[in-house]
Amino acid sequence: MTDKLVILSTCASEAEAATLAGLLIERRLAACVNVVAGVRSFYRWQGKVESGQEALLVIKSSRGRFAELRAAIEQAHSYDVPEIIALPIEDGAAPYLAWMQENLENA
Repeated sequence: MTDKLVILSTCASEAEAATLAGLLIERRLAACVNVVAGVRSFYRWQGKVESGQEALLVIKSSRGRFAELRAAIEQAHSYDVPEIIALPIEDGAAPYLAWMQENLENA
């Protein structure tokens, strides 16, 4: 088990996703963020079934950065209740995990 996480968050648009990705990288809260455009989501909101096009952020970070990362997303996100789900990275390629750590450390 590592201390690294993959965090998922959806955004209303690709532009919003790119803005959030840049913010997280700039603050070293994430080592890498993938923006997956064209995601179609189905969900229940305020008692009704909804669906819509979204962009998915796949964020690579660590447990130590998660609280600050979550707060940054909550502050900058356009949704009232943004999706912020952290999944543990059990294991990975040692060079990639080392690269992640290097890029999550303060400048």
